[in-house]
Amino acid sequence: MAQRLLRGLVLFHKFSLLKKPVYYGLNKADFSLQSRDEQLDCLVNAFRDIAGSENVSVAMAVREQHGKDESLHRCKPPDVVVWPQNVEHVSQMAQLCYGNDIPIIPFGAGTGLEGGVGAPKGGVCFDLMKMDKILNLNGEDFDVTVEAGVTRKALNNYLRDTGLWFPVDPGADASLCGMAATSASGTNAVRYGTMRENVINLEVVLADGRVLQTAGKDRRTRKTSAGYNLTNLFVGSEGTLGIITKTTLRLYSIPETMVSAVCSFPSVQAAVDSTVQILQSGIPIARIEFLDDVMMNACNRFSKLEYPVSPTLFLEFHGTRSSLDEQVSVTEEITKGNGGSEYTWAMDPETRNKLWRARHESWYAALALRPGSMAYCTDVCVPVSRLPEVVLETKEDLNRSRLIGPIAGHVGDGNFHCMVLVNPNDPDEQQRVKEFCYRLGRRALAMDGTCTGEHGIGLGKRALLLEEFGSIGIDVMKQIKLTLDPKNIMNPGKVI
Repeated sequence: MAQRLLRGLVLFHKFSLLKKPVYYGLNKADFSLQSRDEQLDCLVNAFRDIAGSENVSVAMAVREQHGKDESLHRCKPPDVVVWPQNVEHVSQMAQLCYGNDIPIIPFGAGTGLEGGVGAPKGGVCFDLMKMDKILNLNGEDFDVTVEAGVTRKALNNYLRDTGLWFPVDPGADASLCGMAATSASGTNAVRYGTMRENVINLEVVLADGRVLQTAGKDRRTRKTSAGYNLTNLFVGSEGTLGIITKTTLRLYSIPETMVSAVCSFPSVQAAVDSTVQILQSGIPIARIEFLDDVMMNACNRFSKLEYPVSPTLFLEFHGTRSSLDEQVSVTEEITKGNGGSEYTWAMDPETRNKLWRARHESWYAALALRPGSMAYCTDVCVPVSRLPEVVLETKEDLNRSRLIGPIAGHVGDGNFHCMVLVNPNDPDEQQRVKEFCYRLGRRALAMDGTCTGEHGIGLGKRALLLEEFGSIGIDVMKQIKLTLDPKNIMNPGKVI
């Protein structure tokens, strides 16, 4: 082992001291120092010395798997895939990449929706899923520290007998550090917040291999006024500023009682108006999800349900039995006032899980509406009072554009998703989908909203980000990027 580590260090210094960086994977014209194959061999050998041969791959199938996510964006795969076992491996391999101007692309569970893991300039994909330890549970302080490969389901399974849980739930079983990198949220955000509100500290490997703890080493206080908020700088940075290798998260007590309900409405306006009024009434609802008629039809068929095919709200209430009585009473009064149906209840855990599993499987349900199609899932977020307007205009736009686009959303915080089905062999339809998505983003911006509530920018929404922040805002982001990543090797081509 010592000899292998020594060999890795020798190779690192050999690369670092070259007068010109090794531009392997960047399509540079001048390869005077080494041939492309020689560069590849040297890099792969160095990575193997650091992480072990079994944790480095140049196989095309593996590379292609790591060059795409769940989106329609397709990029060139990385040149190499590595599986670091710990932060020291990440740091050493990042130093090697930095010394040779080689792009670094962090990879988690691969559940993103905006092409954030593609490798348009080649480089090295750091798959972090083997770093899967739950490191430090502090039950009395309601926090836990986990490595990059721990997923939300794995964490909640670990917490099952403690009376605690982590409620941020984007649907997919995403890695928690990946969720921090994209500032994920999901169905529980209306009650418990997004990742931005629930990340206490991060361990980040910077582009040059230095290891940063954003709140200070092992700090895990619920609040601080010390210095700049480095933690939230990296939450939502999508791997463009550093590699998140560890996160400390807030936990919550599992509620005494949870009950769910389904209520259908005669129109989109009635359903979304009910959402606004429920929030305005101050009811601490845990989940309030909107599915339009197209999505309800898809979920019924895919999950073998029998709900009315009409605009529908899925609701969930958390609390004590007595507090739930009041929450449910007021909510029922509001929904009935808007023409809502009688509630269909899901009170036992098995029935509730079946209901929310159907909501989380809406992506696959939508795809099943049109076999052979692909889906472009885009999201926006607006102030809650503008929800009825933006959803209705979006439905009308879909009809005019001759597109099938089921809508589902975390409407409790003004966020919704449109899953537009597209024939991958029809260029005209692909163009119509692209134009629709840009109109949707601009419609949200015109209503004082954002072009993405939780999917992130990735490759797909960079132009909309400029429209959202303006030139000064983008210039500041570029200055931050230049300071932390002067060689532009961290997930290049994404966000800005």
